[in-house]
Amino acid sequence: MQAEKKQSWLAIWLSLISNLLLTFIKIIIGVTFKSQVLIADGIHNAGDVIASAAAFGAMRISNQPADDDHPYGHGKAEVLGASFVAVILALAAIWTGYHSVAALLGPAPEAHWLALVAAVVSLVWKQGLYLYTLRIGKSVNSKSLLATAYDHLADVYASLAAVIGIGLALIGEAYELPYLVYGDPAAGIIVSILVMKLAVDMGREAVDVLMEKNVKQEQIERYTSLIQAIPEVKRIDRLRAREHGHYVLVDLRVSIPGEMSIQEGHDVSRKIKRAVMDADSQVDEVLIHINPWYNE
Repeated sequence: MQAEKKQSWLAIWLSLISNLLLTFIKIIIGVTFKSQVLIADGIHNAGDVIASAAAFGAMRISNQPADDDHPYGHGKAEVLGASFVAVILALAAIWTGYHSVAALLGPAPEAHWLALVAAVVSLVWKQGLYLYTLRIGKSVNSKSLLATAYDHLADVYASLAAVIGIGLALIGEAYELPYLVYGDPAAGIIVSILVMKLAVDMGREAVDVLMEKNVKQEQIERYTSLIQAIPEVKRIDRLRAREHGHYVLVDLRVSIPGEMSIQEGHDVSRKIKRAVMDADSQVDEVLIHINPWYNE
């Protein structure tokens, strides 16, 4: 567990430092050579700095133990962090789309090969960060890290569009193809659409967790099989499970033989809890209510 926490913090710090460096590089080169898609991508990265900082704060809060005011723990802080990232992405998409349309309607800016180099570096860098952060986020089931990974994916889209757009503009200038010189702002519009879709998907997932939507049906079926395999369990009366940030809470009502003693019922509850938690490391708590069952 300690090793997983170290990997999580490393992923967040790498994301934060990378976003700071890429913001500086893209905005400086974009402004210098008037590349609209690179400037837009740089502004997007500036939003990523805020998003990474939010993820950092959310992870610190979510890892705090349960207390009297928060008996179920602080896991939903990560979901709030993911929601914030989704809002940042949506605002970046709107900003990028607006300025790209404005650039498309005006005179075409002159493309420069340094802008293309910056876009290629960003593409490779962000693809690596996306794969690394996604792997760590899935291994620890961290909503903040997964949101950061998808934020990197949005940057991959943006950088890819920038590479294509700037490349087309350079080709258009070299071979005097008038329509290709508008490849830069056209790519910015494509970026805004892709980033907005990603923001909507992330926001929907965060809302589902905040509204305590049931976990996937496959997980419910898996828990059901584990519980039914315990001989003393005669019937599952209700089974619910919800995500609480990076962990899962399970609520369960089961029927066991009514002639069993309180101690025996307690032992059955412990057996159920152990079976579910051993099978799924994401489960942090299993709350069990025992009902009597009679063979009528």
